[in-house]
Amino acid sequence: MSESSLLNQLVESLRRLPGIGPKSAQRMAFHLLERDRDAGRQLAQVMAAAMERIGRCERCRTLTEHVRCHLCASERRDPRLLCIVEQPSDIVAIEQATHYEGLYFVLGGRLSPLDGIGPEELGLDRLEARFKEPDLGEAILAISPTVEGLATAHYIADLARGSQLRLSRIAHGVPLGGELEFVDGSTLAHAFAGRQGL
Repeated sequence: MSESSLLNQLVESLRRLPGIGPKSAQRMAFHLLERDRDAGRQLAQVMAAAMERIGRCERCRTLTEHVRCHLCASERRDPRLLCIVEQPSDIVAIEQATHYEGLYFVLGGRLSPLDGIGPEELGLDRLEARFKEPDLGEAILAISPTVEGLATAHYIADLARGSQLRLSRIAHGVPLGGELEFVDGSTLAHAFAGRQGL
């Protein structure tokens, strides 16, 4: 594709999106240019506006156009509960799948010194300040059970020490509808360790 440098730039820009390889990016570019230029123009306008106006909520660090996101601004949310997640997309998943009615705190990743991600990058000083709020009764860690996720959870547990806060972690184990023979050993071990009475 050497005939058009602008076309190459479009394809390369689309390739930067997660999960989009060279062929998919090329298909998208050709579709927009050959069949739906209006959609391409609208996409460009919305993306430009989003890049300019979407920032982080001052309270929970999720993505929002406002100083405070709609969840933090809502009087219906329970201020006694704080769910700590890695990414804003985790909030969407929890909101869609559960009846959780508390507040959130978005880390923006996991501790990973090799990648240059330390406590400052995750806003852990702000999280520690939230732990000292008098209304807060429980913090729920909803962090991936990876090596970095476990290190992050332990770091957060250390921050919560000394407060009257109840710290809990979401359960990990066998997925609903899953068959034991297909579950990996580590997940099965977590499921056995976290077993509950009937």
